[in-house]
This record gives sequence, structure tokens and C-alpha cells, in this order.
Amino acid sequence: MTDDILRVRRALLSVSDKTGLVELARALAAHGAELISTGGSARALRDAGLAVTEVADHTGVPEMLDGRVKTLVPKIHGGILGRRDLPEHLAQMEAHGIAPIDLVCVNLYPFEATVAAGAPPPDCIETIDIGGPALIRAAAKNHAHVAVLTDPGQYQAAIDSLATLRGTTLADRRAWAGAAFARTASYDAAIGAWFAAERGDPLPVHLGVRGVRRETLRYGENPHQQAAFYTDGSDRSGIATAVQVQGKSLSYNNLNDTDAAFEAVAELERPGVVIVKHANPCGVAVADDLEAAWHLALRCDPVSAYGGIVAVNRTLDEAAAARIATIFTEVIVAPDATEGARAVLSVKRNLRLLLTGAMPDAQAPGLLLKSVAGGFLAQTRDTGRAETLQVVTRRAPTEAELADLMLAARVAKHVKSNAIVYVRGGATVGIGAGQMSRVDSARIAAAKGEEAARAAGLEGRLTEGSVVASDAFFPFADGLEVAIAAGATAVIQPGGSVRDAEVVAAADKAGVAMVFTGLRHFRH
Repeated sequence: MTDDILRVRRALLSVSDKTGLVELARALAAHGAELISTGGSARALRDAGLAVTEVADHTGVPEMLDGRVKTLVPKIHGGILGRRDLPEHLAQMEAHGIAPIDLVCVNLYPFEATVAAGAPPPDCIETIDIGGPALIRAAAKNHAHVAVLTDPGQYQAAIDSLATLRGTTLADRRAWAGAAFARTASYDAAIGAWFAAERGDPLPVHLGVRGVRRETLRYGENPHQQAAFYTDGSDRSGIATAVQVQGKSLSYNNLNDTDAAFEAVAELERPGVVIVKHANPCGVAVADDLEAAWHLALRCDPVSAYGGIVAVNRTLDEAAAARIATIFTEVIVAPDATEGARAVLSVKRNLRLLLTGAMPDAQAPGLLLKSVAGGFLAQTRDTGRAETLQVVTRRAPTEAELADLMLAARVAKHVKSNAIVYVRGGATVGIGAGQMSRVDSARIAAAKGEEAARAAGLEGRLTEGSVVASDAFFPFADGLEVAIAAGATAVIQPGGSVRDAEVVAAADKAGVAMVFTGLRHFRH
């Protein structure tokens, strides 16, 4: 037995989540540890036939203020914080009748779950744990002499260590201490975020970032980068709530692209399909059913769709699944899928099928974070939608053009800037993304429309008779002129350029309708 192995003579067990508690306590008791516990934890252990000392009996101080004060006393914190390697600490502990505590097992009141359940503020505040974080932090600080467990997932390692080494190792205690501080930091961040939301302040002075690692990924965007997937504890439907029904493990790029696809399809009100490649939509369509929408979305850019991500906003049915399965697809994400759809896709062993249970709320508030050297940027999610349109040309859009304009605007919001999106008949027919010049995006999108027509065996170009959306204003008329030459008959854009009059004049000259939204949608 090495010098860093610590025997557990006394353990404090006080948990909200009692998963695995009895098994841990039995292992501790089998190795001669005295068990100290509180309230419901003590009852659970007694019901399992284990001998337990109540905290109040151990300290000689009764629980007070409806249990708010029970462990915040010297006989508990002295027993945890006292250093066994300092004679003066040991002398003081003996003088005051403080017994060493060698293991602390605590998990916290379910504040995050209470908030997620929509509880009123008084209930949320009541589930803010005070004694628990104090115990955890004290034990973690003194991990040279105390083991601290904060998650049922850690219990088996402790049980195994007791069985093989009759104690805990310094390496384990140090790892558990790090996890303990991370847990209390995440807990406090959740509380701080709740208070900020309550007062309507999404960007407080001190912003805590919280996350629980759901999965360690094989690598990041490239094989030489490390990566992991974290959840933030929110209950918003999306990739974090998805259950993988089939397929090989997801990569960093898969998750990033799937999120982009699912967030985009959540903007669509009719049955819709979004195909994404490298975080950009390469085909979007709405129709009366998913099978029809898939056909139209694929037509936009069948080359880029190969090896892409497919998101749908309705329960995936067998007919649509069969269509999607005809090309190589990395991921399909849907709120649900029928048994027939699952059976069709099951033969594609590498294809990942993710079911989220519901669609994301496209209007829900939230923060987007981006790291920069020395810090990070934070902004609220882009929940803006064009509600009021200003017709700025002599001709107003027709009803059919208006429906396509609104779809084009929703799609452009999810395309990397500079973004130009052509739509016709409820489907994208050309998408230009991520160019330094807006006129280049317009040209690329038009060229894509011509390529798609040839691939579909059609004469002409898909953009003929289309409408076009721009995520930001046209700084000159040249980008608009490219769209007009491609066959666009109506335009939606934010407006606001010093050359708006020039752009509107070019539209009027061509008989093209144009509306301003006053709402920009840059996406970088």
C-alpha cells in the first residue's frame, strides 16, 4: 500500500440524487467506515439495513431553519478541512472533539431541473443549495486527505478502489476534486443565468458558461484537434435532446452540420426538408409532404447533397425515408420517425438517424458564443423574422412571389454571409454562400441554378421566374442586376444602403418587385 492511499474511516453522505447511494454505502461500511448522513439520505440507508449516524447526533447541533442549517458547523467542516499532515491541525481537532471525515459524497439540490420544469421563482430559489457546495468545495480543497464524490458515475471507481486497495488513491482524489469544482462552477453559472434571465439581462457583467460533457469525440474539425460534445442543461429541443437510433458515432463536423440543418428546418411552417453541407444549406423546400419536399430540395444542388445532412420538420415517414436513402447521407435528423421509416433506413448501417422528440423553438431566446483570442464573444440568438415589408418599387410582389420571398428570407438567415438565395415554387433553386463579394454570391447562386437544371434534364435554368433574398443590403446595383439576368422577378432585402435609390431604380427598370425588411441577417 503506497503512502498516497487513504483509508476511509468516516464518510459523510448527503445526496439529492440517491442513485447508487446504497451500493456505495455498503462498500464503505464493509471496510469499517462510519456513515454520517442527513434527512432522506439517512432514511434510505437505514431502510437498506445500514447503521447511520445523523449529522445532528454527530455534531450535537440540531438542524435549524427548516433544514437550511445542518452541516454548516465546525464539527463537519473542521473534520473535512483539517490537514492530517499538520500536528497543529490535529491538536486543534482533538481539543474541539472534531473527528476527521475522509470521504464526502454530495450532489446538489436540483436547481437546474426545477427551473427547466417551469417552477415559480420562490420554488427555484428554495432549491439553491448552500450547504452542499460548501461541503464539496471544502473536501475538494483538502483532497490530499479527503475524497469527494459529486456524481453517481464516480461511485463504482470508489467501490473498486476500496475493494482492491482498501482506500482511495491521490490520483483519484485529485480527479474527483477537479470534477467537484467544475460541478459547483456549473451550478453557480446556472443560478447566475437564471437571475439574469429573471431581470431580462441576457448579457450580465459576469457570464458563467456551463456544460456537462455528453461525449468525447474522436477529433475536432480536423484529426489533429481534440473535441467533445457538451450539453448546457436547457430543455430546448434540438441536437442535445436527440437520441441516436442507428449508425456509427457522430463526429464534430456531423454535430455542427446537423445542428445547422435542424435549426434551419425549424424555421419552416409547412412540411419541409433542409439539406446541409459544411454548415450551409444546399437545398431547402416545403411541400404538402416530406417526400415531395425532399425531391425539390435535392434538385437544387444534387452534387453538394451527396454526403450531406438532412433535416425534416415532421415525423419522417417511410416514403420520404426511402427517397432519402437513395443517396449517400451522413445524418438524418427528425422530431420522430415511423416504424416503416426506421426499417427502410436500418439497412444503411453507417447512416445516423437522430430523433429529437420535438422541433426546436426558432423564437426561443438563448446565447451564441464564439471564442476569440483572450476571451469570447456572446450574442443573443437571431430570432428575428421579417414581420413588416415595405414595398419600394412601382410593382408590388404577387401573392405567389410573396410566399417565395418569405421562404427565401428564412433560408438566407441560415446561409453564411454574404448570402444570396433564389427560390421558386417553395424550393431553393440557387444558393450562394460565404463569398467576400455579394455580387459573387449572386453569380454563384445563379450558376448553381443552371447546373441543377442540367442535372435534372431540364432546359433553361431553375432561377427563371424565381425570387431572390439577400441577407444584407445590396451596396450597389450590380448584385441585383446579376439576379435579374438570372431570371429573378422579385427581391427581398433589408435595405439601408446609401445607394438604395440606385438599386430600386434598377429593379423598376426591369419590372422587378422589391421589398425591404429593415432586418439584416449576417451569419459568420
